[in-house]
Amino acid sequence: MDSYAVIGNPVAHSKSPIIHTEFARLTGQVLSYRALYSELPDFEAAVKRFRDEGGRGLNVTLPFKHRAYTLSERLTDRAERARSVNTLTFDSSGISGDNTDGAGLVRDLINNLGCDVHARRILLMGAGGAAYGVCGPLLEQQPALLTIANRSVEKAITLCEHFNSGDTGAVLRACGYSDLKGQVFDLVINATSAGLSDTMPPLPTGLFARGAFGYEMVYGKVTPFLEFATREGARAANGLGMLVEQAAESFQIWRGVRPQTADVIAQLRAAT
Repeated sequence: MDSYAVIGNPVAHSKSPIIHTEFARLTGQVLSYRALYSELPDFEAAVKRFRDEGGRGLNVTLPFKHRAYTLSERLTDRAERARSVNTLTFDSSGISGDNTDGAGLVRDLINNLGCDVHARRILLMGAGGAAYGVCGPLLEQQPALLTIANRSVEKAITLCEHFNSGDTGAVLRACGYSDLKGQVFDLVINATSAGLSDTMPPLPTGLFARGAFGYEMVYGKVTPFLEFATREGARAANGLGMLVEQAAESFQIWRGVRPQTADVIAQLRAAT
């Protein structure tokens, strides 16, 4: 039986085994999928041990995505742009790395939530690994504007410089949170980890345009950002759909078939 896993630290909380097991059932694929814990110094050894024992692929979660990028012998264009890898594939030619996070976000926004990205004004909060992972796919949708806001403006500028080389037609710019006053956006995405600690970036009021959407990448809890977006009159959603959609992208890479996601998302939402 082909073997897959999600590797992380911590990893016991991961919903990936549930998701991929359901994907396998829906598509008639025969495989096993489990959670694989790795001590921080042992990541590379754990990956190679899993491969040498016959493993076909790994999803990679925090805090190992950049190390998976370094470990990969071949990288997709989107992994190169993201500078991180969340999907490893093992075959006779070596270790291949991909990043499906951004594709998962865009698919959740457009297909599941009815939130168009093309020609919209987007605010992306954060300039860390999560922001790098989604910035490229967002730009591919050709928004009118993509603003990167971060406490460290220098980091936001560095992110913009990294992605400005592509000719997407979108305006990409960096700023601090204090610079957002008076600006209005159609889509505001929280790619910071603030929600995990029940805090949020210092956003001004009046940020959301009429009919705007607030998207929180953290899932499984109502975060201060989600509460803020709702109070401001925006539609709001957490990152559960993104989790399922990026998993579906990985599943397709490994198995050559893309599973339907709507029922899986509904099941997970009902269970939270």
